[in-house]
Amino acid sequence: MNHPTFGKKAANIDYKERFGVYAVIPDSKQEKIILVQAPNGAWFLPGGEIEKGENQLQALERELLEELGFTATIGKYYGQADEYFYSSHRDTYFYNPAYIYEVTSFEKQGKPLEDFNHLAWFPVSEAKAKLKRGSHKWGIECWQKEHQKN
Repeated sequence: MNHPTFGKKAANIDYKERFGVYAVIPDSKQEKIILVQAPNGAWFLPGGEIEKGENQLQALERELLEELGFTATIGKYYGQADEYFYSSHRDTYFYNPAYIYEVTSFEKQGKPLEDFNHLAWFPVSEAKAKLKRGSHKWGIECWQKEHQKN
């Protein structure tokens, strides 16, 4: 199966696999999308690494509680988008298959368990422009095809 791929895989580089699951979470009017800003200033879709023993949905549920303080109803699975990148923060090359889901509704349970991220809602086009990873932009584009008629 062919997945969209972002970044370039360099020859003679040992990539560390980092499987991640992420969500496109619109507001109730479907005009804005919430993003998470990491301490390094980069913006991402909510989500993160799938830990040992978790499936995609378990990891996503855990990540949404950690990052947003949300429980959510998971909607459509948009698919896998692969990304190759170098993390200067970790001094590591990563191969990051990203599994992207839609969230159809959410409920705030309390404060995020992780307090070092910044959360913000952005109009859809601005959210897409802010994202660091091509795979996350691709996820918003999948959501837009389903939900926005323009």
